[in-house]
This record gives sequence, structure tokens and C-alpha cells, in this order.
Amino acid sequence: MKIPIIPVIALCLFLLPATTALAQTSTTDSIKSYSVEKKNEAVAYSKKLVNDFDVKIKDLETQISKDTSAAGADAKRQAKDLKELADLKAARAKASKSADELSKASKESWADAQKAFQDSYKDLQKSYDAAAAKVKK
Repeated sequence: MKIPIIPVIALCLFLLPATTALAQTSTTDSIKSYSVEKKNEAVAYSKKLVNDFDVKIKDLETQISKDTSAAGADAKRQAKDLKELADLKAARAKASKSADELSKASKESWADAQKAFQDSYKDLQKSYDAAAAKVKK
């Protein structure tokens, strides 16, 4: 039985945002599962999550660089791309700071530190998604 390719591609594109959101939710939920006694593991995991964005950010920078060096590149678009990149780097810095704050959290402040990291990581993911979408247009 031969499956038509267009409906399969359309279905994949439809489901992709849901799987990204699910992966993001499960990633941030996993930070919640660490107790304060496992703080060192939680800090290492949170820093790994943030550092994984470095490669993605570098790829976007490369793409923007290629786009800006292309003949006839639109100055308005370049400015938007650079703003998206700056916003992404700011979100990455905030998530990194939240990961550092996990290491300083006491037993009493642990839940708040976890929540702060979860929120900043979600913001980082959203900033990346927005920047990637604009750069690829």
C-alpha cells in the first residue's frame, strides 16, 4: 500500500509544535523531580540544558551572517534578525543565571529556585523558536 507523501508531510508539520512543547514540558518537569538533596545533579542537568543552546545559537548566528552578506540583503530584516539574536542571548543569560541560583538554593528556597529555572528555560526555548522562525523566513 502506497501512502501519499503530501498528507504525511502535512501531518508531521501539524504535530511538530505539539511535540516540541511536550519535550519542553517534560524537560522542565524533570527539574521538578530533583529534591534538594540531589541539588548537584539538578544543577549539572540545568547547566547542560542551557549549554545545549550554545550550538543552536551559533547556528543561528552563522545563518544570519550568511543572510547579511548576501547581495541585496534588506537592512530592515537584518536589524530584526539581530534583535531576535540579542533577545535570545539575553534569555540564555537569564537561564544560565537561574541554573547558577539552583546551586545556591537552600532547602527553604529550593522550590522557588526550581520554578525560576523552569520559567527562564521556557523563555529561552520560546526566544529560540521565535528567532529561528524569523531567520528561516
